[in-house]
Amino acid sequence: MPQDLSKLDGVATIAAFKSGAVTPTTYAEGLIERAAQNSHLNALQSFAAIALGSDTIDAIAAAPEGPLAGLPVLAKDNINTNTYPTSGGTKALLHHTPKANAGVVNRIKDAGGFIAAKASMHELAFGITSNNAVTGAVHNPVDPDMIAGGSSGGTAAAVAAGIFPIGLGTDTGGSCRIPAALCGVVGFRPTTVRYNGDGVLPISHTRDTVGTIARSVRDISLMDSVLSGEAENAGVAELSQVRLGVPKDRFFDDLEPAVAAAIEAQLSVLSNAGAKLVDIRFETIWEHNDAFGFPVVLYEVMRDLPAYLAEHAPDTSFEALIAGIGSPDVAGAFASQMGADAMPQAAYDAAMNVHRPAMRQIYAQAFADHDLNAIVFPTTPLTARPIGQDETVELNGAQVPTFPTYIRNTDLGSNIGAPGISLPCPVISGLPVGIEFDALPGQDRALLALATAVEKAMAQ
Repeated sequence: MPQDLSKLDGVATIAAFKSGAVTPTTYAEGLIERAAQNSHLNALQSFAAIALGSDTIDAIAAAPEGPLAGLPVLAKDNINTNTYPTSGGTKALLHHTPKANAGVVNRIKDAGGFIAAKASMHELAFGITSNNAVTGAVHNPVDPDMIAGGSSGGTAAAVAAGIFPIGLGTDTGGSCRIPAALCGVVGFRPTTVRYNGDGVLPISHTRDTVGTIARSVRDISLMDSVLSGEAENAGVAELSQVRLGVPKDRFFDDLEPAVAAAIEAQLSVLSNAGAKLVDIRFETIWEHNDAFGFPVVLYEVMRDLPAYLAEHAPDTSFEALIAGIGSPDVAGAFASQMGADAMPQAAYDAAMNVHRPAMRQIYAQAFADHDLNAIVFPTTPLTARPIGQDETVELNGAQVPTFPTYIRNTDLGSNIGAPGISLPCPVISGLPVGIEFDALPGQDRALLALATAVEKAMAQ
């Protein structure tokens, strides 16, 4: 039996259950101990430790041949579960337990897994630090004085700390990939609408998606199969047959030196492994990108969030939810939309009907012109910064705005609806750095096959 169960990924855990090498009770005891040892991270919002062993046994009995048989999975606290509250990290919903599970939760149950805890998050998923004034800040396992990233910070911190092997997050502009990069794990955003979005506390139905965070690409691939219903094995790409676009404009601008060094090292690894690196530029895409992201989010959240409350939390009014927001950055974002300065319909219509089609055309044309499998870039321009720096952070001697700086590289893929995966670069010293690969919309399994090959190459 393995001495350190925290090192087992999800695939290995399921195999250990099936072979009898690890009993559900033993695994549950270890998970409970790891959660207690890492309570200072504030990664878990809800966790009923007493039931974990029996829940694992019940899950295996319910689907003994299921692909997740017995696996305890963590879920971000904006994904509906009827066993735990779904608060979105905000005061008005702290005791809100939905009657029905989200669609992705039912997929996990049908596959023999179960939601064993809910993860802490940035309030209402409206930020990237997970410094939540209502439920407390999530701390980075590598350095607890630093942010874990967000908004799925609790999921990333719990996975990186070895509490859970796999967790669900949500990603609107980078909220699975950013915390994965800052905590040193794998974060995946699928093609938008690939997974069922029913029963998830929303920001933007156009940009939101459930995503996964894990310590291995094979775990991400397993969960993608469960959540999408696409059962075939993603396989492993042959790097000598892969062409990767390296977008030098914006993605590689003003990088923290540690990030630049880590990314250049891994690009060399990929080149030496046979991958063809092609310099590309997206110069004409940025005006469309900048006219799309915030107009869509700010317009849709004021409609999607009240609709969620009406369906899933009818005892909570939108006004009460707004009044209970505790995090200044989140309160400010909603306050900006309550009066005459609210995002106008015309800006939203232009975003959807002009700017998004233009972005998709430019992006697809770059792939076609250069025969690309994916593009590759730093997930974030900088590593984790101290908790509390919600407005500005230091980057290369200058104070820069926190939110737009961290989402700078992840935002485009979100706006297009493309799949993206952040892998941890090998850490020589200091804080984790993520390297991201984005593909064309719909190419999720091919992207996971590429990521599997990249993970193997970077580990050698």
